[in-house]
Amino acid sequence: MRAQKLTLAALAVVAGLSLTACQNGEDDLGQAAPSSGSSAASASGGSGSGGSAAQDGGKDSAGKGSGGQGTGGQGASAGTGSEANSKVGKCRTDDLDITATDSTIGGDTEGTVAVEFKNGGPDCVLSGYAGIDLKTNAGSLSAERTGEKATPMTLKNGKSVYFGINYPLNTSGGSGVRITGLVVTPPDETKSFSLEWPGAATLPATDGSGSQVKVGPMGSAGQGEG
Repeated sequence: MRAQKLTLAALAVVAGLSLTACQNGEDDLGQAAPSSGSSAASASGGSGSGGSAAQDGGKDSAGKGSGGQGTGGQGASAGTGSEANSKVGKCRTDDLDITATDSTIGGDTEGTVAVEFKNGGPDCVLSGYAGIDLKTNAGSLSAERTGEKATPMTLKNGKSVYFGINYPLNTSGGSGVRITGLVVTPPDETKSFSLEWPGAATLPATDGSGSQVKVGPMGSAGQGEG
């Protein structure tokens, strides 16, 4: 009986030692998991200083690197705006009804012809000066720009804009230079439109030192943009 008790006591001690060993092993595994998770979080940035730097670096690359919110965020908006604006194209010759009328007032020292662009197509943008050439019996004569400020404008469908052509009146008594036609090229276009010249029949003869004809920008004559 004594031997049996000693054997049972020994088995109890061994069992106790085994249970302690198992508990120590579970504790080690339990600590190892958070340690491993912490390392993973640190490696991927996590919420530590390294993670903040990595995240901030990502924002800098997407934002501040290209100007931050001032350029990065707003740049996207500006791009969208530019894309929206780009849908309104430049006015094309084929969409414009181009006419010219004599607008000279009695007593003026020079003649004036007003040219009208009436938009028969989709809304479009006009900017700058039209190209103006007079056909004459002495050859083609190109008008010079007046130098007035040219303001870009959107010409809506069915609306008109006017600009002026100024030229010297032939008061010399001579035959001068006979005008046979007018050629108009809208701004930023290559296709021209020919029509009759509605102004005085002749220009005074010159020594060829410069153009006698001047053209103003869009909106410089008549009713402006109507």
